[in-house]
Amino acid sequence: MLIKTRGIVLRSMKYSETSMITDIYTEERGMRSYIISGVRSRKAKVKASLLQVMSLVDMVAYDRHEQGLNRVRELQAAHVYRSVPFDVKKGAVGLFMAEMARKTIREPEENKRLFDFLYRAFRFLDETTAPVANLHLCFLIELSAFLGFVPGEEWSEDTPVFDLQEGVFVAAPPPHVHHLGKAESLLLHQLLDKNLENCHELSMQRQQRKSLLLHLIDYYRLHIENLPEIHAHVVLQEVLEG
Repeated sequence: MLIKTRGIVLRSMKYSETSMITDIYTEERGMRSYIISGVRSRKAKVKASLLQVMSLVDMVAYDRHEQGLNRVRELQAAHVYRSVPFDVKKGAVGLFMAEMARKTIREPEENKRLFDFLYRAFRFLDETTAPVANLHLCFLIELSAFLGFVPGEEWSEDTPVFDLQEGVFVAAPPPHVHHLGKAESLLLHQLLDKNLENCHELSMQRQQRKSLLLHLIDYYRLHIENLPEIHAHVVLQEVLEG
């Protein structure tokens, strides 16, 4: 059957001289993989430039209601990025967001609230004029809510330590290594009160930001079984520290 849906391109790979395989998170069917033929030919109906990671698209696709490769009939840009392609920091943040979404979202089914969050996040990244140094951290926290393990309980002077394994603030360091120190736990608490639009208001030193990012990735590993290795954060940290 044919479906008409919005989508977010999360990965593109060359398949042959003229074809590509893409992972697209769709509004109507969740995560789907598509083979798109002829994108590198002169008469291509779908241009390769539309399949770059982070692309927001409108598409008509064949859907078999099962995992595996489907085919795209029509695809066009739903939003043309104006700042991301020319801003190294925004580009690095966006690639990290795309990798985390692709490797953490497993369900091949509709989740419109999650789709709307991701779509809004990429558009906001492009349109904001505020600093983006904290944006990836707020993105991880907001995404964790959709994945079912947003940090719980409340930080207080009586519960100043965040237990990464249990996902809650606790009174004292637990008997394992998966926890934040008091200073980082407070930063996490402050981030929990922010969102994508105002996370730039939180003052944070570079080393604090770097450490908190690594801990949040560990947090994801603890709560998502067989989470693949994450790579984009290495480039992200180099860019943000530059």
